[in-house]
Amino acid sequence: MTLEHRSSSLIRAALIYLIDGTIAAISLVAAISLRVGSLRAGEALEEHRAALPLFVAVALATFAAMRLHRRVWRYSSTDEVFEVVKAATIAVLGYVLLLVVIGGAGWLPRSIPVIQWLVLVVLMGGARMGRRLAAEYLGGRFHPPAAAANPEHAKPAALLFGSSDDVVQLLRQLEGDADAAFRPVGILDETGAHTGARVRGVPVVGRPADLARVVGSLTAKGARPACLIFAGPVERLQRMAMVDIIAQAQSLELEIAYRPGFIGFAPEPGASLDFRFLNVADLLGRPQAVLDSPAVASMIPGRRVLVTGAGGTIGRELVRQIADFAPARLVLLDANEFNLYDVDLEVRESHPQVPCTPVLCSIRQRRQLMQVFAEHRPELVFHAAALKHVPLVEMHPAAGIQTNVLGTRNVADAARSHGVRAMVQVSTDKAVNPVGFMGVTKRLGELYCQALDLASRDDPDAPRFITVRFGNVLGSSGSLIPLFQRQLSRGGPLTVTHPEIERFFMTVHEAVQLVLQSAARGLRDGVRHGRIFVLDMGEPIRVIDIARRMIRLAGLDPEIDVGIDIIGLRPGEKLYEELFDIEEARLPSSIPGVFEAEPRPIPLRILNKAFDALERASEEGDDDACFTIATRLLDRKPAPAGEMAAVVADRPALMAQAG
Repeated sequence: MTLEHRSSSLIRAALIYLIDGTIAAISLVAAISLRVGSLRAGEALEEHRAALPLFVAVALATFAAMRLHRRVWRYSSTDEVFEVVKAATIAVLGYVLLLVVIGGAGWLPRSIPVIQWLVLVVLMGGARMGRRLAAEYLGGRFHPPAAAANPEHAKPAALLFGSSDDVVQLLRQLEGDADAAFRPVGILDETGAHTGARVRGVPVVGRPADLARVVGSLTAKGARPACLIFAGPVERLQRMAMVDIIAQAQSLELEIAYRPGFIGFAPEPGASLDFRFLNVADLLGRPQAVLDSPAVASMIPGRRVLVTGAGGTIGRELVRQIADFAPARLVLLDANEFNLYDVDLEVRESHPQVPCTPVLCSIRQRRQLMQVFAEHRPELVFHAAALKHVPLVEMHPAAGIQTNVLGTRNVADAARSHGVRAMVQVSTDKAVNPVGFMGVTKRLGELYCQALDLASRDDPDAPRFITVRFGNVLGSSGSLIPLFQRQLSRGGPLTVTHPEIERFFMTVHEAVQLVLQSAARGLRDGVRHGRIFVLDMGEPIRVIDIARRMIRLAGLDPEIDVGIDIIGLRPGEKLYEELFDIEEARLPSSIPGVFEAEPRPIPLRILNKAFDALERASEEGDDDACFTIATRLLDRKPAPAGEMAAVVADRPALMAQAG
């Protein structure tokens, strides 16, 4: 240490001792005055002249022993206040004990040490916090730079999430960094217990699970965030349902940032914030598909649009992206009351200019569905309602038939009867060469829409029926990734059904872009009828590799910190997923990153005859009959005797006629 620095330190220490000594003297005078009055206090101190200097000496000795002079007041925090409380306690108790030892405590009322302790804590703590507040005010933290208030140079808005302590620390850093890249507009509290409160002037707007609602509300106020910043160390993202938040943020076109060097304490004063961004490609193992959307802008604006399954993962994202294109009316149809309420609330908050009508109705209810179409006269229909969980549909074939097969027929027939311009059906790669019954039901839905599209190829005014097929969606309810999240948050193990099982993965944002752009493509003149649009999702990814990536992204080691258990394939589960059926021709598409499939169709009259039989069987709750009719329609088993035998046996000849 140089002589100059040493001299500066001595002067600073002397000044602190002078202030603290003065405060110590004031605390004793104030305590006696509050207890016996100012006149009697003067008399008492005059009578016991050693009392005041003795306490100042005890206090300064205590403060020196606790090295209070080495703490920087400008950066005072709760730690400094706690140290002041300890020092005041020791000083007051030491003074009282010293008076008892020397026999000079008889004149001192017993309540004065308590009052003196309170005064000492308030004055010493207040002096330190006052210095910090003055420094922050002069540093501009209470009056942001003019550039931040200039719309042309405004910093991007950001939402913060994480533990309360981490958020407070990040806010302090953002306040002190004039070059900070973001401007906080809200906080997502982990528990939601502080919703409605403010932290350092920034409102607590909800929980991470409320992200979509919060973004919608801020958008309506003209303060839409561009980024979501995690305030803690990236390793703790595992406890925040990381992939679910990534999926939500992706669908809302928000980036997710974190501080890679954050290790739980504040950086040096003046240090710049270093943010990194999470990339969903870290889980996908590939870049996200970038799909152009100009054609969508000419398809949706000014048209009435209906979305089935509007409260589900795909349906909700469809609603968000469709609302961005200003439809004339958006009709939200769902059988789940809460999901319908939630998505309707989100649309009203984020797109108040879009007329929106929620309809509580199941696609199984054919008569009610026809009434909905007759009342609202949608021009575009996006059909996302479905039962999608493989084991559950395997256990309940009749339910799968009623929703995925007959429900699809109801929607398609309503579209054909009420002047719909196009119906777009959301399908799955599990419909390709299906092994499980869920895949069988989705394949039958594909075939029905294809048959309707082919049946109207000579009628230019007939609606188009378009099918879009894709793989597993990251973060969708009940899917693989949320299961891994729950298992990881409990410390594992993660469960995988087979070490070689593979799946195609995509984000919900990619999936819905595919749906919208394929719809726009399918409506163009000259596009052949009966095509199925398939996203090029790259190579399939082994599920066990996804599990290992999630463990590593959580800052842990697979098989060491978190185990992976192999539990065996579930009923109806395939080891490998495919994108094209063995009877389909794979064709290029005019949409980058998208393929088209041209399946061999089943004529409409054959399908209707089989569907009528399925309707009777499902109404009777005959799971065995539903399974037999559906699987044999797809030639999965030899034809039995009876009516369905004729249907299935007649299929090859009829397919040849359909060409």
